[in-house]
Amino acid sequence: MKMTEFNSKWQIIEANQQSVFNFLKDLRNFEKLMPEQVINYQASGNRCSFTIKGMTSLSLIIDEAREHQLIRLIPEGKAAFEFELVAHIKAADVRSEVKISLDAKLNPMMAMMAKRPLQNLIEIMVDKLSQQQIQ
Repeated sequence: MKMTEFNSKWQIIEANQQSVFNFLKDLRNFEKLMPEQVINYQASGNRCSFTIKGMTSLSLIIDEAREHQLIRLIPEGKAAFEFELVAHIKAADVRSEVKISLDAKLNPMMAMMAKRPLQNLIEIMVDKLSQQQIQ
């Protein structure tokens, strides 16, 4: 199976690159970025877990944190499919820009079914990130 890539738009965030990186590295903050279908969100250290209502439960762990540039999350334990969720951060004067990507190993049938929900997920996440008061 090949990887199917989903990318959000680049979103301007009214905070500097370091502040955005620190905000995203604290997985407790990811709860603020999740759509309403996500329930039972818990986070500590470099791990988080949650349930997608009517679908599945997931546990994620930070696989890579490249200072001020990127945070990569991967499933921990059992997941319906292999994937990685990556926040890309770049400087834009005193602000920053963030793009969220999700690369998933999906068979063609699953890719067709999951395309809209996964694309919506990353767009919601990046939009909600732009609404946060990041110090």
